Amino acid sequence: MRIYIDGNTKVNRYYVQTLCMVFFPNVGFSEEEPILPDTPILRLAVDTAESGEVHVACCVTQGERTAASDKTYSPRPDLESDRFLKITIGDAVVNACGELIGYRPAWGILTGVRPSKVATEMLLAGISKTRVKRILTNDYFVIPKKAALAVDVALNERRIIGTPGRKDCSIYVSIPFCPTRCAYCSFVSYSSKRLLSLIPEYLERLCHDIRRMAETIRSMGLRVRTVYIGGGTPTILDEQQLSSLLATIAGCVPVDTLEEYTLEAGRPDTITAEKLHVAREYGISRISVNPQILCDEVLRGVGRCHTTEQFLETYELARNSGIRTINTDLIAGLPGDRFPTFSASFDKILALRPQNITVHTLSIKRAAELRQTDAKLYAVRGGDTGKCVDYSQIKAMHEGYKPYYMYRQKNTVGNFENVGLALDGYEGYYNIYMMEEVHSIFAAGAGAVTKLVDYAPTDGGKPIIERLFNPKYPYEYLREDTTEQKAVAAERFYQEHGML
Repeated sequence: MRIYIDGNTKVNRYYVQTLCMVFFPNVGFSEEEPILPDTPILRLAVDTAESGEVHVACCVTQGERTAASDKTYSPRPDLESDRFLKITIGDAVVNACGELIGYRPAWGILTGVRPSKVATEMLLAGISKTRVKRILTNDYFVIPKKAALAVDVALNERRIIGTPGRKDCSIYVSIPFCPTRCAYCSFVSYSSKRLLSLIPEYLERLCHDIRRMAETIRSMGLRVRTVYIGGGTPTILDEQQLSSLLATIAGCVPVDTLEEYTLEAGRPDTITAEKLHVAREYGISRISVNPQILCDEVLRGVGRCHTTEQFLETYELARNSGIRTINTDLIAGLPGDRFPTFSASFDKILALRPQNITVHTLSIKRAAELRQTDAKLYAVRGGDTGKCVDYSQIKAMHEGYKPYYMYRQKNTVGNFENVGLALDGYEGYYNIYMMEEVHSIFAAGAGAVTKLVDYAPTDGGKPIIERLFNPKYPYEYLREDTTEQKAVAAERFYQEHGML
């Protein structure tokens, strides 16, 4: 796709690109790619007058089809200039592209990872939830049911977060290995025999890094609120390896004072009663057992090496393990899945009554096998995926679950959202802290990212975030020791921002 922008130099090109991706999934924006007859071309002209008026002209063409939007927007004293500009550009691009394609996105001009962020900001400013819904619908062109969802999530998040403490933090531990790779997988995870052979050495290095990271946290007087062990598939570790990892964490972190301690076990074919017993003995309070869908044909099609029956057996093991909270993940929009199979799967999950249910919408990233083999997944409207997403939310809320966190990803089928649903008192705290960036997340392991957060700077400004990236691949992680560098960077961040 080609994008040409004239006029106001403050126009964020990346924002325009993300809007275009809603209507033209899987397009690239490289200037080096040749322009073909069906290459979408968008021309955007933005002029800002001294009076504050903004004139936006947008024309988009694809082949012989053309659509345009040409409008002057009156100043909005209630909006900061950057946000006003963003809304005017979003309106123009969505109108032009929507007319060309014949489609209006459910989330309007909201393209970010956190669609409830705008709602949160308005609620914190004292705006009523009714008016927030109206603003999301009128200014951001979000359809009413999504506006209501954004407000519900924002309210539930604020209730759980309360007033963030500057000394609070959480820990993330990465186990980036899987027994096999799912066709839709977009995460950095490794499944070949050669890479799986790195697990013992990886675990030794990981435990070293956890100890050093915990030392940094203690030296700064921070309070660890949650620990999350994710992947990959953490239960790819055998019982002895899992015990070693959890013993290391127990020796560094006051596990008995944690608000939440999660093991993202994930795939049912890697979970055993013995591993669950080890997890429970070391204080794990939340575990994920993820079927993705309860239809064996669909599971085989995406490379999942387990059956519906195996999931049900594993879920029973988890329920009898004594671990307080069980989460199950489902994915809407998988190849071969349709509303009848998804709704039947969701009903079966509801009948099990897990404390958490997380419903993801299929997102196709560059590394996924499906990106190369199933172009139909990129259909703008997403088939009946939207119906599946709506059904899960309505049915879950009817059964007493509340939406407590939400995020979105690029290249998601139908441009829909991922939502965490929970029974009262069983919300996933780490998910909220991580997504809302209310305190620092210290991360250990390959591909993990430490986020240093000053949520409430003393000068009254916006939150400040600094990211420290670990080497992406396990073999790089084993070769490049950046532990001390990260420790120094963390201490410097806390000192510079007066948080010690």
